Order: sequence, then structure tokens, then C-alpha cells
Amino acid sequence: MSGARVPGADGADGGENEDDGGGGHGAGAAGPSRDPGLQPERTRLAWRRTTLSGTAAAVLAVKTALHGGPSPAGLTVCALCCVLWLGFLLLAEVRIRRLGRSAAPPALAPRLAAAAAVCTVALAVCAAALVV
Repeated sequence: MSGARVPGADGADGGENEDDGGGGHGAGAAGPSRDPGLQPERTRLAWRRTTLSGTAAAVLAVKTALHGGPSPAGLTVCALCCVLWLGFLLLAEVRIRRLGRSAAPPALAPRLAAAAAVCTVALAVCAAALVV
């Protein structure tokens, strides 16, 4: 039987192997095979999307603050939005660079995670303050 293929023996039959645990990805008994390049790439894309959203919020904050003539309060909130956006941009770049260095990147430090969350929430609050 040289060259004969047994359906389901290698998990390449589209998911007939019930215990593969991965929805038909051919994990077999040895556990799921993982491409370490996929998770960091998805994480990098998520950081880029969040940075793009922050950029849109900062641009809209500038537009709102300058609409109808600048006021001191509007300019202050706008400046705060821009500083928060720059802070998040810096954090995102640090994380993206760390993700690109190795196949198994280190976990996000709690300090950086907290700083990113604070920047995101504060940017949303400042943007909401400009709208109201």
C-alpha cells in the first residue's frame, strides 16, 4: 500500500478528525500546530487600528475646538486630546516593535497596558467633552 492515502489519518481531509480541538485544522494527538507569526501579526494590526481610531478622534477634536472660533477651554481640551493621542501612539509603536523582534513576543507589561487603557479612555472622555 505504498502511496495509498487513508482519509482522516493526517487531518488534511477538512476536519473529519473529531478530537483535533481546532475545528478541522489537523491538530491530531500531538496538539495543535501553531504558526507563531499569525498571532503577533493580528496583534500588530489591532494596535494599528486602535491608533487609527485615536488619530480620527484627535483630528475631530481639533476640528471641533476650532469650529466657530477657538475658545480657551476648547483649545485646552484639544491640546489634551493631542497629547493623549501622542502618548498612545508612542505606546503602540513600542509594542509593535517588540512584537516584530521575535516569534514569541513577551507579554505586554501591566504598566504599558494600564497606560494604553488610560490614554484610550481619557481620549474618549475629552472627545465627548468637546462634542457636548
